[in-house]
Amino acid sequence: MVAHRHLPSLVAIRAFEAAARLGSFARAAEELDTTAASVSYHVRRLEEQTGARLFLRHAQHVELTEAGASVAKEATRAFDALRASFMRAADMDATRLRLTALPTLGTSWLTPRLGGFRARHPQQVLELDLSAESQDLAGGRFDAAIRNGHGDWPGLHAVELFPSVFTPLCAPALLEAASGLGGARLPDVPLLGRPDWWALWFQAFAQTPAPGAERFATNFAAEHLDVAAAIAGQGIAIGSPILFKAELDAGRLVQAHEGVASDGRSFWFASPAGRSNAPKVAHFREWLCTEAAAARHAARSLLRRVATP
Repeated sequence: MVAHRHLPSLVAIRAFEAAARLGSFARAAEELDTTAASVSYHVRRLEEQTGARLFLRHAQHVELTEAGASVAKEATRAFDALRASFMRAADMDATRLRLTALPTLGTSWLTPRLGGFRARHPQQVLELDLSAESQDLAGGRFDAAIRNGHGDWPGLHAVELFPSVFTPLCAPALLEAASGLGGARLPDVPLLGRPDWWALWFQAFAQTPAPGAERFATNFAAEHLDVAAAIAGQGIAIGSPILFKAELDAGRLVQAHEGVASDGRSFWFASPAGRSNAPKVAHFREWLCTEAAAARHAARSLLRRVATP
């Protein structure tokens, strides 16, 4: 039965490889940011563990033995392969941006614009995750996020994109039926979307209190699903005229009332402060801020009359 042999310490192997390649414990120490005594110690431990003499030690230099030269050749080849692997990994990471965003913004506003980013940065690969929950940016899974809030996230560098605003939206066929919205009597049309947004909107623009749960139609998990139902004529949705500008421009949606409200929050591009200047993050942020500025400009007449709590 052959006794099991443990692999020698990787630190010792690294010290040996550097000393063998550079021909000096002192030069190896400089490369490894340690001391010549430490390199000598690790090489000695390696010789003890393997039972092979690897260096002949002279007063001013060291010389590989025949056994040492044989091992050094393989060790250098192995470390070269490792260096190349890490360089490939770094190159891959530098061109791959992992972004997490809210489902409605990602589906209705961001995705249709991504071709512009791709045209400007064809070498960049974007991995887009859509999640209603804020994903942890400290764990390394994501490089950046588009979040909704006030921008006060510790450890993150956040840049404001545009405000979170909402207004009643419906299909053109429902516009006449929805014309009394905000008046003394609520139109007999189902409501879609977040009750808290509707409450803020009614507080700002309606003569009646916010309706009860019986006036709401199907509850969907995301704003873009509410708006899809509104386009299908299933009711009046409360949604963002910025995120759904394409549907408004195409005539698939109309504003059921000119009142625009906000909960005081905004959409932000956020990234870990320590990595916010990484080229892949900076390139996407620059492009995204240009798109957001265009969206704000297009919505300037709406934003001037926003009612906030």
